[in-house]
Amino acid sequence: MDGRPGADPDTVTVLWCTTDGDERRRARALLLRSAAAMLDVPESEVWVEHEPGGRPCLGGAGGGLRVSVAHTRGALAIALSERWPVGVDVEGVRELRAAAMGRAWFDPAEAAWIGGLPERERPAAFLWLWTQKEAVGKALGRGLRDGGMRRAVPLPSPWPPGPRPPLVPRPLPGRWDVLSLALGVDDGRHVVGVALHRDGAEPSGEGAVRLQVRRV
Repeated sequence: MDGRPGADPDTVTVLWCTTDGDERRRARALLLRSAAAMLDVPESEVWVEHEPGGRPCLGGAGGGLRVSVAHTRGALAIALSERWPVGVDVEGVRELRAAAMGRAWFDPAEAAWIGGLPERERPAAFLWLWTQKEAVGKALGRGLRDGGMRRAVPLPSPWPPGPRPPLVPRPLPGRWDVLSLALGVDDGRHVVGVALHRDGAEPSGEGAVRLQVRRV
């Protein structure tokens, strides 16, 4: 990794990579290495713990960082923030009954958006929303309990996003304090969703949240 990730406390750092197996172990190793680099301490001074609900957190010198970890077959992602609770998710783009799944699980406006797209674009669009919902649940510390799949997230505009979309997370409808974003990575073969919870922030007192996304 070049330099220290996330030197600005308003920056959420997201690191991702493809793998050939053992995603869980590699995600843990990347998290510890990245946290140590961010804090400028030896890796031995940072370790992984878990909150009562199961959400991963860091112990030792990493106790002040907010982190999230995700992995799927062939890919992993982590998110780190010095300020905000964060969530991350990653999914491989694959064939899905996207329109039917959207109608079953998502907010009606989101399901209608997916159903209105050309069929070949629907799986990626479904995962665009799914990964954000997963990330939001992690950032809030609630997962997808209590209707998390129905929790609306920002729809992308335009669709499909260009090759270099702006890395600016957007507020959830009706929730100024929760922001999310999804990105196509690995030439569109995977989607990474990111969210943060500006817990305790004042609506009018916050500047722009920055996102740093890198392949490692």
